[in-house]
Amino acid sequence: MEVNIGVQNVAREIALETDSSADEVAQAVDAALVDGGVLRLTDTKGRQVIVPGRSLGWVQVGESEKGRVGFGQIRPPVAD
Repeated sequence: MEVNIGVQNVAREIALETDSSADEVAQAVDAALVDGGVLRLTDTKGRQVIVPGRSLGWVQVGESEKGRVGFGQIRPPVAD
């Protein structure tokens, strides 16, 4: 699952790949916002990303798009 996190007053977003489901990420975000705690996510390499809940600007959760580089992008011409 691909997760992008916008942090208040920071120009760059945090982007990570995680093995967690979209529901698990949404529950972690909800808990961080409600409790005033921290959003803690682990990426696919085992690294942790920790963001204070009060600093979250936005969170985007979506499916990973694999295979988007190289000749896989080229579509064959359409026959008339």
